[in-house]
Amino acid sequence: MVHDHARTVVHLVRHGEVYNPTGVLYGRLPGYVLSDLGHQMAERVGEWLVARDLAHLVASPLERAQQTVAPTAKATGLPVTTDERVIEAGNAFEGKIFGVGDGALRHPSAWWLVRNPLKPSWGEPYREIADRMLAAMADARDAARGHEAAIVSHQLPVWTARMAVEGRRFAHDPRKRQCSLASVTSVTYEDDDVVAVAYNEPAGDLIPAALRKKFVGGA
Repeated sequence: MVHDHARTVVHLVRHGEVYNPTGVLYGRLPGYVLSDLGHQMAERVGEWLVARDLAHLVASPLERAQQTVAPTAKATGLPVTTDERVIEAGNAFEGKIFGVGDGALRHPSAWWLVRNPLKPSWGEPYREIADRMLAAMADARDAARGHEAAIVSHQLPVWTARMAVEGRRFAHDPRKRQCSLASVTSVTYEDDDVVAVAYNEPAGDLIPAALRKKFVGGA
């Protein structure tokens, strides 16, 4: 007897651009919402997602993620499940401007926090981020079995989840993450096994060149 394998796709979406004129590392702080450009990005990623076979929507509890998922929820009529497990990574520099000359790193007291980039020592360990993201992805996969799900999260959690499913080491250069604003990292499962990972930038043409080159932690 031939067994029909269930093929399910879980899309990991990074939120759109945030209004952050002072350039702080906002992390999990409340009140950081999408900019006008960010709302355009949310609409664009929504257009990309509604063309898919969506059956389940999930978002981080932070405002920027909820705003990013809103156009997709409105267009599909799907309810949004808010999941704390896909929230931004914890970061000891939250609320500060991160830098050497004019930021948090000008204070020697902060240097101890950056002693070990492999962990990382300044925030939530990569392994913990990966574990919570993989658990949330498994639940989304089960909820959308045979169809597709979208999870709106944040850059580091999405990138860490991708490294985990691809079997890569967690230590990396943050400037080289393939996870731009409003990007979609799609993980395809056959039953419960990951068989493919794809990456798309539905709003890529909306991202200014200067913004692409700038790494902002806590995004």
